[in-house]
Amino acid sequence: MDAQSYNTALADLRTVRDQIKKARAALTKLEADRDKRIAQLTSYEKAKAERIAPAAGLSVADVVALAPSLAPDSLTEENTEALAQPPTPATHAPPKDAESKPTAQPAATAPAMRTAQPQAVPADTPVVTAAPGAPRTLPSIPAGEAGDAWFAHTPGLASTRPNFTQQARSTVFLDTTTGILVHRNQTHHLDLGSRSAADILTAVSYSVPEGVERIYITAGDPWHRDADRYPYLRDAVAAWLNAPTPGWRTDTGRGRDRMAGHFVHARNPVGRYQRESGDSHVEIRSVGEWFDTAGDDPATVRDAFVLLWQALRRHWNDAVIMGSPSQTGRDLWTRTIPTRGQYADGFPVLSEELRGLLHATAGQGRNELLTPPRVPEQLPQLIEYDRTFAYAKHTWKSPVGTPRRITAHTFTAWSEKEQIRALYGCGHWHVRVTVPDTWNHVGLLPAPAPGDRAWHYPAQPGTTFTTWAGGPEIHAALTNPIQPWKIEILDGILWDDGKPLDDWAKKLKDTWTNLSAQAHYQGDAQQARAAHLASRAVRSILLYGIGSFAQRPRMVTGTTPRTMERDVPTDAEIISFDDESITWQKPTGFARDPNAHPEWAAAIWSGARAALLTQRHRDDNTYAGALHTPAGTVVAFRTDAVYLTQSQNWPHHHQPGDYLLKGHLTHPVTAPTTEEELLTLRDAGRTALTQTGGGA
Repeated sequence: MDAQSYNTALADLRTVRDQIKKARAALTKLEADRDKRIAQLTSYEKAKAERIAPAAGLSVADVVALAPSLAPDSLTEENTEALAQPPTPATHAPPKDAESKPTAQPAATAPAMRTAQPQAVPADTPVVTAAPGAPRTLPSIPAGEAGDAWFAHTPGLASTRPNFTQQARSTVFLDTTTGILVHRNQTHHLDLGSRSAADILTAVSYSVPEGVERIYITAGDPWHRDADRYPYLRDAVAAWLNAPTPGWRTDTGRGRDRMAGHFVHARNPVGRYQRESGDSHVEIRSVGEWFDTAGDDPATVRDAFVLLWQALRRHWNDAVIMGSPSQTGRDLWTRTIPTRGQYADGFPVLSEELRGLLHATAGQGRNELLTPPRVPEQLPQLIEYDRTFAYAKHTWKSPVGTPRRITAHTFTAWSEKEQIRALYGCGHWHVRVTVPDTWNHVGLLPAPAPGDRAWHYPAQPGTTFTTWAGGPEIHAALTNPIQPWKIEILDGILWDDGKPLDDWAKKLKDTWTNLSAQAHYQGDAQQARAAHLASRAVRSILLYGIGSFAQRPRMVTGTTPRTMERDVPTDAEIISFDDESITWQKPTGFARDPNAHPEWAAAIWSGARAALLTQRHRDDNTYAGALHTPAGTVVAFRTDAVYLTQSQNWPHHHQPGDYLLKGHLTHPVTAPTTEEELLTLRDAGRTALTQTGGGA
């Protein structure tokens, strides 16, 4: 680019800037007009928020916030009663929704007017509305018999070994950019028209007349084709999924497969369709659920799935690759449930109250960016260490049996040896934490922060906060190599130690090792790449399989014609709308899921967060982790990775949990202040390390 082109581009950029300003001003004016009209509607004595919300494109909570007089009486009465009456156990048995994803935990409290029941706490916990910008308040176990009643299993609900064999689905792999489709060993070139779901279904069914049940999109992301028309990717995806599909309708499920309806996700959605004439069922899915393809062609992706299936069959003779890693992971796990011994009848599911508590108080990965002045404004270098196949390291011990409540009085009465054994065991603890007065390193324990899903890690000397944390993190805080923290036990949940996931995880680790070795030693470049992708798929099976045990409250997504807007559920939130239809979502509580074990996911996540701080390598008689670096050298944590300004000689033996040198920028860089800046530096560091041939 020369100087003239540069100046022209700057002028164009200023034009775009001015257009954005005008658009924002126009949007602000329209929103003000909408709010004014909502206020005018309150003069009608029979005005109802649930009628106004879909007409305005807002949730009921948003309308009530603008016009408090429209607050539904039922919600007000229920919330008043919830605060006035003692808790009573509640049960829910809503239909099973699309997928479970290992994402960050939702808030422990919800605005009183959003739904009749809070989404992230047990149904009998009073609603607590935090002040804007204030840390949210985590739920606690009720005192006395009301809380003791939570410590039980859900009657008649347990994880049991299946007595049937999964049926494989006829699957094709499609690049919607090039139109190349691979079915078995055949390659087809399709005309996908506008790349709508209807065009894809028509083209694929014509090319493979014997029938296809699953279409994996390997490239092209057709659900983003109109992304520039919508403010959010999710809106574009919802519109693509719900667009008319002549000859097809939204799938309603079949047989043992209760998966029905579309799953709206910004990047990896699932479209489920059923032919109007006949009994054909077809899924359109993104292969991005399994691994990043980086431009791999459909033939290589298919080879990866073939290698994955062959490798899994060495451990499970009835293994079937299902639609997603989470489905596959849970199905394979159920086939490791013992047929003899204590749990031959299955693993019982916790009470809904305890599941709700764990859902609200047990976060997943640690994501934290330390900004100046906690780190220098100019970093001397930036180094990324990523824990290899991290969660597989923490599956050897998990909570089993009927949980016990450990009150503060009980814990205090124990001997020091009993206390240490309990904290080192499988437990989840309600604690009051104080940071030492002379502390100068990173925070150790998660605490609720402002925002729906936010956790932060207080490190300011003298800070006191109340939170929930797992046994591994509590143990790390008390025995860290710098200075023990002060921790007061307020309440706790303690299980027996067991190994419900050990056999499953060992088989997956062996599969991962085998495929990783194939990727390293395979002479054929395409097969080596396919083996690498297959090894990444094994990682996803374990990662998302663990996440699926967490069983979050389900969100149901639906579409209602604009002409029937009064049929939008009163407790639903409008997520998008156009001239034809309204798309909404609503919480449905916990499903009656026999494989819901949030206690397992919580224990693994806690162990992984603790290992980011300190991890012992027995064979090398050394330690690794953030607390074994000088103060001020930690820049960020990102799930299984830590970003530093100094190199570390940590062992890496290609074993799960080992710290792998993943990226290295050897020159000074400006300290990142946003996640986007961190990811940009991360990608640059990985590229630089690859170019120099470094890394393990």
